[in-house]
Amino acid sequence: MSDPDYDASGLDAAELALLRQAGAPAPGPIPFKEGHRSGFACFVGRPNAGKSTLTNAIVGEKIAITSSKPQTTRRIIRGIVSTEDAQLVLVDTPGLHRPRTLLGERLNDLVHETWGTVDVIGVCLPCSQRIGPGDEYLLKEIASLPRRPKLVALATKTDLVSRERIGQHLMKIASLEEELGIRWEAVIPVSALTGDQVQIVVDEIMAHLPPGPPLFPDGEVTDEPDETRIAEFIREAALEGVSDELPHSIAVVIDEMNPRADRPADKPMMDIFASIVVERESQKGILIGHRGERLKQVGQEARLQAKELLGMPVHLSLHVKVMPDWQRDPKYLNRLGF
Repeated sequence: MSDPDYDASGLDAAELALLRQAGAPAPGPIPFKEGHRSGFACFVGRPNAGKSTLTNAIVGEKIAITSSKPQTTRRIIRGIVSTEDAQLVLVDTPGLHRPRTLLGERLNDLVHETWGTVDVIGVCLPCSQRIGPGDEYLLKEIASLPRRPKLVALATKTDLVSRERIGQHLMKIASLEEELGIRWEAVIPVSALTGDQVQIVVDEIMAHLPPGPPLFPDGEVTDEPDETRIAEFIREAALEGVSDELPHSIAVVIDEMNPRADRPADKPMMDIFASIVVERESQKGILIGHRGERLKQVGQEARLQAKELLGMPVHLSLHVKVMPDWQRDPKYLNRLGF
């Protein structure tokens, strides 16, 4: 059993890895059976490879926002999957990319730190796209890690292509072992959209986790605070329908979030006040839209998701403000939590 005086739940992947290396006592006080496995895994891949969608499908709940826009994920998001025999903590990371801003540099640093501490990396290689230099670059970066995690190849988006195309794609993935000097523990075709083979992915990753106790209580699906998840719902709604550089210029801050004081206990309501941050006045006008119609639509979509998350009616008030070139300004980045 675990040490009842030691509770490591809530530590990040790097801290837990250091605890393991130091031979620290197991996190507790969570009972577990002999032979139980626990650990961390993350998905990597080019933009729109299906990383966040697969994370949500495995966790069984929306913990990571999804969008057709590249570089949607900006934070380390942890999703938790628990069974009787294992607990998997899935770390959804930003995509590795060529940084053009200070924000981009900081996100890349986050990615590299995570890669070095997880137990398993699932490499997402969409069946709908040919394997290219970007994929090979990612794999070479992983191969150069001082501590190399186990690698599982995931041929994602099988629902978009024919069985013949899936077969060709799997053969190409297998050939990367010799070409790049890596080793796949498994190569799995999967569709997060239809759920096909999702459980196979979970079982395979869990099989490669080290022995250990649960890191989080049974029933938890993420350690993300509600405020952070709601801010992401707002950003997801704001991303839809915008183009060019605007998606990268959008950030969201929850300014205030409190239960409404005058509501009866059996009819609660949450008041949420949030700011959508952009870099230029022209972007502010685009987000607000003609007579405020676009901002109203963003609020409606985000409010519905917040209501479902909190299990109560939500009043959501949105304000758009300008922080000039916030992606390049250390002061603004720190204020926004990056």
